[in-house]
Amino acid sequence: MRMERSRAAGLAMAQNRTEELSDFDKLVQKYRPRIFRFLLASLRSPETAENLAQECFVRAFQGRHGFQGAAGVGTWLFQIAANLVRDHEACGRLKFWRRALRTSADVAELGNAIPDRQQSPEARALIQQQVEAVWAAAARLPQRQRTVFLLRFVEDMDLLEIAAVTGMKIGTVKTHLFRALQAVRARLEGIQ
Repeated sequence: MRMERSRAAGLAMAQNRTEELSDFDKLVQKYRPRIFRFLLASLRSPETAENLAQECFVRAFQGRHGFQGAAGVGTWLFQIAANLVRDHEACGRLKFWRRALRTSADVAELGNAIPDRQQSPEARALIQQQVEAVWAAAARLPQRQRTVFLLRFVEDMDLLEIAAVTGMKIGTVKTHLFRALQAVRARLEGIQ
């Protein structure tokens, strides 16, 4: 009896997830800002992030009928986005241009995104420098550590969600996050 209830509840959740795919425009409106933000933070190129965000939703639209509802729709979309980042990073044809874009990325705009405008100009400049230092340190992380770091601190995902998005075990996610934090802290201490 108990097993039947949990099975029925699982089927109901999967049905709700697949119903969310029925209005794809609404789905894009709901998840596109988060997907774009993750891609932008991962790749540091607005143009590439925009292109990959579109590709993410194209792939989701094409594969929506194969979606089984085992994970949430958001998790599924982030899996697609993380795979696109991995594929993009692995592509060796445009390494020169990718490096040029990374070094010319304007992280000053990220510092301006801090909502508290009541701070003094000196405090804002200090915060902007700190944000730039964190972004620079995160950009030097290995790809998996950077992905875990960005999903945790940019997208505010918990460890289970990150594991679902990346396809890693929870222990592996913890290890990558720990190493990423150590590396970022070490680089920030070296700057000060």
